Amino acid sequence: MTAESRFPFTKTRLLALPVPEEGRAAYHDAKCAGLILRVTPNGQRSFCFYRKVAGRPVRLTLGQFPGMTVEQARKLCNRVSNAVAEGKDPQADRRARREELTFQRLWEHWQQYAQAHKKTWQEDERMYRLFLSPWANRKLSAIKKADVQGLHHRIALERGKYQANRLHELIRAMYNRARDIGYQGENPAFGVTRFSEEKRDRFLHGDELKHFFEALAAEPSEMIRSFFLLSLLTGARRSNVQAMAWADIDFATALWRIPETKSGKPVVVPLTGPALAILAARREAADGSPWVFPSYGQSGHLVEPKGAWKRVCQRAGLQDVRIHDLRRSLASHMAMAGVGLPIVGKMLGHTQSRTTEIYARLAVQPVRQAAELATVTMLEGAGVKLLEVEKGGDRGEV
Repeated sequence: MTAESRFPFTKTRLLALPVPEEGRAAYHDAKCAGLILRVTPNGQRSFCFYRKVAGRPVRLTLGQFPGMTVEQARKLCNRVSNAVAEGKDPQADRRARREELTFQRLWEHWQQYAQAHKKTWQEDERMYRLFLSPWANRKLSAIKKADVQGLHHRIALERGKYQANRLHELIRAMYNRARDIGYQGENPAFGVTRFSEEKRDRFLHGDELKHFFEALAAEPSEMIRSFFLLSLLTGARRSNVQAMAWADIDFATALWRIPETKSGKPVVVPLTGPALAILAARREAADGSPWVFPSYGQSGHLVEPKGAWKRVCQRAGLQDVRIHDLRRSLASHMAMAGVGLPIVGKMLGHTQSRTTEIYARLAVQPVRQAAELATVTMLEGAGVKLLEVEKGGDRGEV
């Protein structure tokens, strides 16, 4: 090392260094041990760390000059030097960071898992495309809790709390499976507070049902009319009604076997007289398609009836009603008619009783009527006469 190659680094001095005709020229900082500036024949200047540890040279590029200042290079050089003194290998650490898995790689792994194990994998793909694709090239460890929290909050404002919570669940589940492909870091979705949700209990009431049937009768497509009616009369999920196949319907026993539901298990749905009549009419009009509701001009089944649903709701004057609310309507009227929740759950194909508990409050009226009948029976049996409830009043007296 010559005197000319070792001096206190300054921006002016480094910019004035000559460009070598061949090879690389190396200059050492007199104020920071291990800090070197290398100059290449094309004029590129790079800060580097160089030090021998146990006779083995350790080299690490710190950054390009003048993008990295002298002071920044000295601070980084000191940090690397301290790490080496503690027995760490900065080259291995940098190589590990460079080779670390990206979010895109995790998504590809999750996509394979979801398609094999989840009925709702297409919804995962939709959420990734809309909300998570900007993270594709980020390292898994670079995504922090604050990133997930910020995205969760933004989606709640733009798309609603329900969508935000579903997205948070997806991120958490993806990171839970990241260990399958070698990621050992933290799950940034842990500790993120989700928004509280109220279970939707919208269903069609008496007057609404009347308007719904009138609007449905005005729908020109017989297939669409039948589709919505069967959705109401069977209480099945929209996707199951869309994929209803003739092979799964037994007219003799009045049963419809759904091969696979949301729970992943088959469900047998009893068919009422009106439902059987609709299916019989559909079968007479069938043109050889295996589907009860074949797709227009395609080989598959009906895919998306949202446009027709919007027309029917507008014609009926219905607000805030979704196709899935037809399923809730059947269950709600069953509960209000006094049908026990286990039977309601069986009709809907629920595998857990708590899923059906949303309809518990709707069963209050039949209970009240039964209690009133028992009260009258007891009092009359005891010879106690009940006074009539005064018109306009809300109480009776004994």
